[in-house]
Amino acid sequence: MQSKVGPGGGLRRALGTFDLVLLNIVTIIGLRWLSTAAQIGPSSLTLWGFALLTFFVPSALAVLELSSRIPHEGGVYQWTTTALGDLHGFLAGWVFWLSNLVFFPSLLLYATGVFLHVGGQGWLKYVDSPLYNGIATIVLLWAATFLNMIGIGRAKWLQNLGGIATVILAVLLVFGGVIAWRLYGSATPITAASLVPDYTALPTWGALSILILAYDGLELGPIMAEEIRNPARVIPRAVFLAGAIIAVTYVAGTLTLLVALPPAQINAITGIPEALQAIGNRAGLPFFGVLTAVLLTCGSIGALGGWISGSARLPFVVGLGHYLPEKFAALHPKYGTPHVALLAQAAATTVVLAAAISGSAIHEAYLLLIDMTVALVCVVWLYIFISLPVLRLRAAGRNEGVTLIPGGPVVCWLVAGVGTTATVFAAVACLIPPPASAHPGLFLLKGVGGCLLILVAGVLLYAHGSKRRARRQDMRPAGP
Repeated sequence: MQSKVGPGGGLRRALGTFDLVLLNIVTIIGLRWLSTAAQIGPSSLTLWGFALLTFFVPSALAVLELSSRIPHEGGVYQWTTTALGDLHGFLAGWVFWLSNLVFFPSLLLYATGVFLHVGGQGWLKYVDSPLYNGIATIVLLWAATFLNMIGIGRAKWLQNLGGIATVILAVLLVFGGVIAWRLYGSATPITAASLVPDYTALPTWGALSILILAYDGLELGPIMAEEIRNPARVIPRAVFLAGAIIAVTYVAGTLTLLVALPPAQINAITGIPEALQAIGNRAGLPFFGVLTAVLLTCGSIGALGGWISGSARLPFVVGLGHYLPEKFAALHPKYGTPHVALLAQAAATTVVLAAAISGSAIHEAYLLLIDMTVALVCVVWLYIFISLPVLRLRAAGRNEGVTLIPGGPVVCWLVAGVGTTATVFAAVACLIPPPASAHPGLFLLKGVGGCLLILVAGVLLYAHGSKRRARRQDMRPAGP
């Protein structure tokens, strides 16, 4: 069994309920997903509800119970290791970490794209510039990394600022939608028939997979369990409070985009600032678009800071278990942060980012990164949903953790089954090439090949780490 971080391990408890609520909001609410949803029309509102019931609710219940049973730093890594053994625990942590190395570039590209709306048409000419996107994304990445290196107590203000900006923007979206509806009606006809998804269209399935995993992120907080003050009380509160805000924001935000613009005019990256700019122009409030771009940029940077914080804890905890080099387990002598893991993570993300931008249009690179992120995250959630009933059965008759899913083992298996089904669907559907892709075969090869390569690399790395761990045990002096 891997070493667990515990009191006195050097990590500092700096996160309270307010911090964790904002962390959940800023890391889960991806307002860029509103554009993806709105592109398929009013039926996306139905798909949001379906994703909520089949994935978000099961994931919330799973995270609440697993974090109660195993409240240690590392979250999903600890849960899977306890339930399924060291190899699967390592792979769950490895895939989660690697999925974020792929996710960071898509988030960075989104942030740099919406930021250009602050400067209007004069800046928008750089939206597809590899030079601009490369420099801007790397500066943002390393700035957020260094902020995390000087302490979670300081870095949390970046994600808190992003969370506040996201909430303000959500309110602004709803307000703008009401203004547009009352003054001009909806740019997109919304009828009962239009709310029924076209299940024969491939874009519907691809969009649904994105919407399902748009609710991903509740597992991030427990990864930093030993940096949360009173996690047994704070984590459930944060999940329930943030969950309500997240669900309302996704549905209301998508509705606002549809009111402001027809689906064909909504861009995957810049749809929100364009929609609110259109609303502002109609209502005589031209600052709407610029304000939206500023808030979106702040929200995206805050989300980046939150994911950087949580993701770096996994190689840190795995390093404690000696499956990765021990340097990953080092804490900064002054700030008490996993600085080696943070630096390695930033360096790896820089490589992924450079590979994504070079030789490909920014738009297609953005879509490919999203799809690879979804596929890898699905592997993590499969481990979570499988671990849930395994640990529940193992704990039957024992006083291990708190049973937070009511209804006994049948309901627990139902929660795991529904979540697993939604996750498998998302994993398959997300790798379908977009209709506009110039090279669909190459797109599929990159997505599937990249995911398989990550899994194989994880198995090889685990095998190497196991040998290193065995050598360390052999070198220990014999007991009396």
